[in-house]
Amino acid sequence: MTSDAGARKRSASHLALAFPTIFLLSAHLSSDELQDLEGQIPTLTYDINEAEVVLGKVFRKERALFELRKHHLATEEVLEGEAVERREVVVGSASVTPTAGARKRTKMSTPTVLGSSDIDSDTASEGDVQRHPVGSIPAAAMVKVVKLCWFTDSVAAGEVLPITEKYLIYRGYKKTPEPMHKTSKGVKLGERTAADVIKRALADADTALKHPSRSPRSSQKRRGETYVSHPLRPPRLLKQTTSERELERQMPPVPKWLHSTYSCQRPTLVHPPNEGFIEELAKIKTARVLMGDKVGVRAYSSAIATIAAYPYTIQTAQEIARLPGCGTKIAMLFQEFKDSGNGQIREAREDETDPKLAVLKLFYDIWGVAETTARDFYNRGWRDLDDIVEFGWDSLTRVQQIGVKFYDEFKLKIPRAEVEAIGETVRAHANAIVPGFQMVIVGGYRRGKLESGDVDIVLSHPDENATRDFVGALVVALERTGCITHTLSLSTANSERGQAPVSWKGNGPKTAKAGAGFDTLDKAMVVWQDPVESGENDGEAKRKNPKPHRRVDIIISPWKTAGCAVLGWSSGTTFQRDLRRYCKYERLLKFDSSGIRSRRDGRWVDLESAVDGTPAPDMLTAEKRVFEGLGLEWRPPEERCTG
Repeated sequence: MTSDAGARKRSASHLALAFPTIFLLSAHLSSDELQDLEGQIPTLTYDINEAEVVLGKVFRKERALFELRKHHLATEEVLEGEAVERREVVVGSASVTPTAGARKRTKMSTPTVLGSSDIDSDTASEGDVQRHPVGSIPAAAMVKVVKLCWFTDSVAAGEVLPITEKYLIYRGYKKTPEPMHKTSKGVKLGERTAADVIKRALADADTALKHPSRSPRSSQKRRGETYVSHPLRPPRLLKQTTSERELERQMPPVPKWLHSTYSCQRPTLVHPPNEGFIEELAKIKTARVLMGDKVGVRAYSSAIATIAAYPYTIQTAQEIARLPGCGTKIAMLFQEFKDSGNGQIREAREDETDPKLAVLKLFYDIWGVAETTARDFYNRGWRDLDDIVEFGWDSLTRVQQIGVKFYDEFKLKIPRAEVEAIGETVRAHANAIVPGFQMVIVGGYRRGKLESGDVDIVLSHPDENATRDFVGALVVALERTGCITHTLSLSTANSERGQAPVSWKGNGPKTAKAGAGFDTLDKAMVVWQDPVESGENDGEAKRKNPKPHRRVDIIISPWKTAGCAVLGWSSGTTFQRDLRRYCKYERLLKFDSSGIRSRRDGRWVDLESAVDGTPAPDMLTAEKRVFEGLGLEWRPPEERCTG
């Protein structure tokens, strides 16, 4: 085995470790840290109610309890050395509810094993008292809050380490709400259907989200703190009919590419068979973005990418539950989508009509305003663009001011013909300065979208001297023609380092200048407006160009990394995220649009030249060589529409 193969095997060995089901807390983790950890945890769940271990950067029991409350998981602490009475012990399909009684001390070193000899799941009745030492509690009935170092130490040791006092912060029983014995219509316990339970759970969760004043944290929300969504606790079983069971037997097999958790290994089309359901999930994901729920955003992103790669029209919720990245929550949402009769999900509808989310979405759509800034604007009391102009104009950055000024125009979609015309104009000006430039229009256009939100263009030249310090000259030339009206950002980082591929410097903290997951290529982010041609406008109209302002990004890549630039800028967001994750855990490489580097020694890895060192003849060939060098099946850009 070569050293590289051995290193790859060691780096991925933790994926085979038998970890318990883990829920990862996002508190105190950066976006990069969160992404890296999610990629490493083989038993990750996005539903805290399913977790046996809650993992995070927490060190005190009080903080652990706060996080559990924040995610709506009620628990009762397990005290060391005690035999604790279970309020509800789930064995098989039966629930045993004990009566109140004194706690009995017992030694943890000699636990009583919970099994069929202790409780008959078919005959145990409500009111029977069952006392079980700590060691006898089923893993699924207990949750442990554990320090993050337990996981990293386990990976380093190559085995799942015991959760000792060194790592354990808190442990407790999972408590469920007391069941309703009667409904307003006199339905007794046991007569409620799974559909009724699902509807009630959804209603309770939506009420907590839409009416924060009714929740225990309302005082914090009134003070303007960011609120996050809370994963509701779904029932373990979905309602099934006989016909659904027959459909389950007839369900098509899961395609081989959906056995992978990496969306970069799947064909994902721009118009998949389940597009209507995906659109509803995307609306919920957008609400999670606006609320700052990073874990929820990643959960919905993964589910959407998986469903978009599923080549069949989904018939039942059970068909979804078997797919990677989809669980009970997504299956429940599909059941609601199917039962609604009009292909809608109530949570998506209410998110769209929520007044606060509507304001946050308005601010978030301003170019130069991220979700955190949108929430800051809201917390200042601003509710529309006029408020920003009147009360906060001087506090905005120049880019944000431009984003407000052209808000309506930037929202207009750009048809493919106009995208192509802008690209050709840029290429013509580039070749007028230095002949021989090649261009690829990337972004949503290359993935096959009929309309684009902006225009992304990658330029490169076989002569490395031609691309160095070229972006500035190109912007000046386009400004002189009136095509570029404003330059929002101009980066020359690649030229400043002599166009040498940046080396990987390990997992240390990233600087704010570099940005998370962003490349270091030379680029210009500009406002574009097609100039008025002679004779096109007469009289008063000459004083104002009626053509809309567009957002255009011009990226300049050296020829030796042009394939990486085209690949990175052509693919959907989740595809790019999973490509970086794949490179890290399967190839020990660091990928971004600037190039590929080894995680072993930090050096640049050339996957775009031929074996004899001959450069690629064009940018698209270079892109295909990157796929081949990474051991990935070639996916044309039309199959990278992961969202």
